[in-house]
Amino acid sequence: MKAIRFSRTGGPEVLQLQDVGLPPPGPGEARVRHTAIGVNFIDIYHRSGLYPVVLPSGLGIEAAGVVEALGEGVTGLKIGTRVGYAPGPLGAYAQATNIAAARLVELPDSVSDETAAASLLKGMTAQFLLTRTFAVNPGETILWHAAAGGVGLIACQWAKHLGATVIGTVGSKEKIALARANGCDHVLLTSDANWSAQVRELTGGNGVPVVYDSIGRDTWTGSLDSLAVRGMMVSFGNASGAVPEFSPGLLAAKGSLFVTRPTIAHYTRDRRELQETADDLFAVIVSGAVKIAINQKFALADAHLAHEALQSRNTTGATILIP
Repeated sequence: MKAIRFSRTGGPEVLQLQDVGLPPPGPGEARVRHTAIGVNFIDIYHRSGLYPVVLPSGLGIEAAGVVEALGEGVTGLKIGTRVGYAPGPLGAYAQATNIAAARLVELPDSVSDETAAASLLKGMTAQFLLTRTFAVNPGETILWHAAAGGVGLIACQWAKHLGATVIGTVGSKEKIALARANGCDHVLLTSDANWSAQVRELTGGNGVPVVYDSIGRDTWTGSLDSLAVRGMMVSFGNASGAVPEFSPGLLAAKGSLFVTRPTIAHYTRDRRELQETADDLFAVIVSGAVKIAINQKFALADAHLAHEALQSRNTTGATILIP
């Protein structure tokens, strides 16, 4: 089969399409023939070496497709069943993969393979951040960075569905209208040095109870300055680089703040949590409360081009690969 591999870390140019062998699925595994593959910022972290992996390596942790073969001991799945997974082991940038059957979720008929591949990781991330990391209640005002990004477009719609007032940030004026069309009541530019002061103005000087920040270094200080007393900083990404080291005393000085660095793996620890999280996502998609925008599609062979587009921060919505 064809798969994207890389033998050294670096820029998008290290990604190579290769012929690789795929053994039969082992005990407890299923082989999934991919029909659509999700592209996420964590893939850039793996490729660049920010999140080290053993080389040479495959890439990608999200895809959808059809069960093609089952290993010994697998129950509850049938050949031909439509499934998706996220996060999975590295290797989704491929025509097929073997994966632990317990990490697969069945797709409802009303959700297409492309929608699943475009939304499982980002949508399940939005689910646990909005409902479990900090449970957003009706009437609360929240701040969400990168509101026009893959997670942001889903999360801002979902937060609005939950009854929140949503302040979103974007990196360029061109993205303001998109963020407004996807749940944001107010949209601020992170290129404006006064954006955190604007958050204070929008909240009557109080600040917000929670900030969801996937940008990292560039927005760290402003995010803390946007929080209300006893507010929570939810740092879940490093698009601009890792956040600086800080003393816990800083949190006291800024209002007895909380900081957390959650990951999806800790919120989908077993098959029950995984399926429940996915089912919650599918429900808001099918209801129309959350719409999934697939705004970039690339062939598997052009994975490097997908990375160039995503890393430039000029993409909107979801990006997928078609094997």
